[in-house]
Amino acid sequence: MILTAPSILSANFLELGREIKDTEEAGADYFHIDVMDGSFVPNITIGYFIVEQVKKAATLPLDVHLMIERPDRYVKNFIDAGADILTIHYEADRHLNSTVNLIKSLGAKAGVSINPSTPVSALEDIVCDADLILVMSVNPGFGGQRFIPHSLEKIAALKAMLTQKGLTSVKIEVDGGVTVDNVAHVANAGAGMVVMGSAFYNSKNYKETIKAVREKTI
Repeated sequence: MILTAPSILSANFLELGREIKDTEEAGADYFHIDVMDGSFVPNITIGYFIVEQVKKAATLPLDVHLMIERPDRYVKNFIDAGADILTIHYEADRHLNSTVNLIKSLGAKAGVSINPSTPVSALEDIVCDADLILVMSVNPGFGGQRFIPHSLEKIAALKAMLTQKGLTSVKIEVDGGVTVDNVAHVANAGAGMVVMGSAFYNSKNYKETIKAVREKTI
């Protein structure tokens, strides 16, 4: 059964406290928080102050995704704010190994993400240090995009790499265009965790959405 991480970027921020409560009652496993800087990706979202406020209201762990340039500058801020998992981009950090180790030394789990145009082979020398690999199945920056079909091949290739290296504890997370209709394909390719933004928060019934995802990925 796949784990779910609804992205609060798609939630109603005027009712964020209620949205957090409703998401938890629906049975989600994590909250996913997208941090964008307007430079690495063409959008600006939220900073560590909002992460801190979500942490105060949530009981689920926070899966914080930094889509920012030179993420090493802000690692401590986001972990202090409450990030349980902190994911940085392969493409955004010149000293990826150092930043991954910094995240872990500060008590959070370290994730590494790759964009749609980055091959899985780029992760060959970092997967041993990461706790999670996030495969972007859309070009990052905006919610509501369509899932890129080729992402399934990348997920399968990553799963094969992890298996070959004996890294069975490293989670594969997928972010972008995941819906109830395609989540079974994502899970069958090897993912253990999915981010759902508009597909979750625009649904009529959060609990039924989580139930449907679980039924399709047993």
